[in-house]
Amino acid sequence: MALRVKSAANMRTLTLLGSTGSIGRSTLDVVRRTRSAYQVHALVAGRNVETLVSQILEFHPAVAVVADPDTLNRLVEALAPAGLARADWPELLCGSAARVQTVAAAEVDTVISAIVGVAGLEATYEAVRLGKRVGLANKEVLVSGGELVMAAVRQYGAELLPVDSEHNGAHQCLASGNRKAVSKLILTASGGPFRNTPREALARVTPQQALNHPTWRMGNRITIDCATMMNKGFEVIEACWLFGFTPAQVDVVIHPQSTVHAMIEYSDGSVIAQISATDMRMPIQYALTYPERCEAPVPKIDWKAARQWEFLPPDLEKFPLLKLACECQETGGSATCTLNAADEIAVEAFLAGSIGYLSIYQIVAETLSRVPVRSLRTVDEILEVDRGSRAVARELVAAARANIVTA
Repeated sequence: MALRVKSAANMRTLTLLGSTGSIGRSTLDVVRRTRSAYQVHALVAGRNVETLVSQILEFHPAVAVVADPDTLNRLVEALAPAGLARADWPELLCGSAARVQTVAAAEVDTVISAIVGVAGLEATYEAVRLGKRVGLANKEVLVSGGELVMAAVRQYGAELLPVDSEHNGAHQCLASGNRKAVSKLILTASGGPFRNTPREALARVTPQQALNHPTWRMGNRITIDCATMMNKGFEVIEACWLFGFTPAQVDVVIHPQSTVHAMIEYSDGSVIAQISATDMRMPIQYALTYPERCEAPVPKIDWKAARQWEFLPPDLEKFPLLKLACECQETGGSATCTLNAADEIAVEAFLAGSIGYLSIYQIVAETLSRVPVRSLRTVDEILEVDRGSRAVARELVAAARANIVTA
């Protein structure tokens, strides 16, 4: 069956923040299947020049943005022999101001926010402030600045549609009943690579083992966050902001099959579940085409095949970062911003071999104890807390590394 697409007059014009990452590539695959429905205005990447060049050649954006001047020079050098006439090159830019410029363009009505980290906050906030449709795949936007961003969504009438599979599932489930009758949101987690690993063995796990996710294929930071279950903690925080829940109203269950993405429990005990193939193109397409539904971009579930689903409680002693994230959301203010910043530094250090797996929690918890909680009223204040928290976390990583060397 062919996809139903918009007429040229109703074509959506898209800026893709994080085009070379896993979400960005999946988004472009959805666009590839519906060429007459979408025009790519801007591709915003980091430093992956090779992938960006191939995307420019295929999708012909008006603008391409990279992280910094050095990467911009490499992009120019790579485009020159790529076979694209100079007159057909996109406008080439770099830096945070350029990212904001791509979402602010008058012709852009849809933004996919898929830059990993707080680097995506400014551009995403601007898209919200301008009332655009935003497909949100960047957890850090709401984890670091949820109060500010959601206030802007309400003030400017932006559409904020979650791309993350669990929140996307919750968005669909909530459409099936009266929001006032909802008693609980249930988010599922695969359990990651260490679901059955004894806690005492976690001190010896390697980055390679932690990156071996049993279900999803994602970027390195998100994959490590899945291994520690910090990712699920971030999702609890996001869910609270997106749907107006408290942490106490959000349950997390281990579901190794990763087929049920979210469930909503209503006051009468009925539970509505969102179930789909384990492929990020499903929630991406939902966010792009909502409220319409198009033909699935991936094979549908074969309901004639035998299957078994498991649902288990998470082990909060083995995965203490999940509990810590919920506590930070209860605390409010800048606590979740510090949580995210410290986690990013700790994960980076673990991947570099500077600290062990269990030290990720120790670095994050200690950073939270050292950085005062404050209210955050602007993007600049969020970025200030982020920088300060990272500095503290880096000091703790350096001290931990020194202890390892002298031990």
